[in-house]
Amino acid sequence: MLWIEFKYFFNENRDYMVIVTTPMCKKILELAGIKDFKVNIKVDNEKADLAILLSENKTKLPSLAIKLNTFSQIKESIEKVSRFREDEEIATDIKYVLDNLFNGSDIATKWTDKNKKNNLRNINSRFQVKVYSKFIKDIVEDMGFNIVEEGYDYVIFPDYLDLQKDDFTDCELIELPTHNNVPKDPIKRAELRYSLLEKISSENNRF
Repeated sequence: MLWIEFKYFFNENRDYMVIVTTPMCKKILELAGIKDFKVNIKVDNEKADLAILLSENKTKLPSLAIKLNTFSQIKESIEKVSRFREDEEIATDIKYVLDNLFNGSDIATKWTDKNKKNNLRNINSRFQVKVYSKFIKDIVEDMGFNIVEEGYDYVIFPDYLDLQKDDFTDCELIELPTHNNVPKDPIKRAELRYSLLEKISSENNRF
């Protein structure tokens, strides 16, 4: 996968960039103000100068990899993608988008407020969890849970793994949805996953 460090990629026959992205990243391009782009779950099927896709995906095209697991990653990705806009009002527009990005989302607001987040992380640090998959690790670390390999209270895993409760008798299993079982909107996707993990604290009367 190739990382793009420059703003524009010029084809010798035209002066604009052809961008392709996946359905899971489409909303980020819209929020970043990219007006013209292609969407294809298989980006290599498109003729494009740049593919913008999740970091775990692979492509033969020049690409920009982004992460959308946490609210801070979503914000950072919008700012990163906005560098490929061609209009001159980018700085003003993006500042407004980022400042108002999580309006109306109670979950996102508390997890992006420094003081509230620190308090929540302190509460969550009391819980020992084992995680399966890198995307879950990003979320769990952001929420402040203590990740361990043994002596854990909870096992957190993606829904594509077939874990059986009988194999984990001394802990609780928490399944996080992925792929077709989550919204395409990354903010709503994060809200869903964070809300499922918040139950750890709420069920123990500490949230």
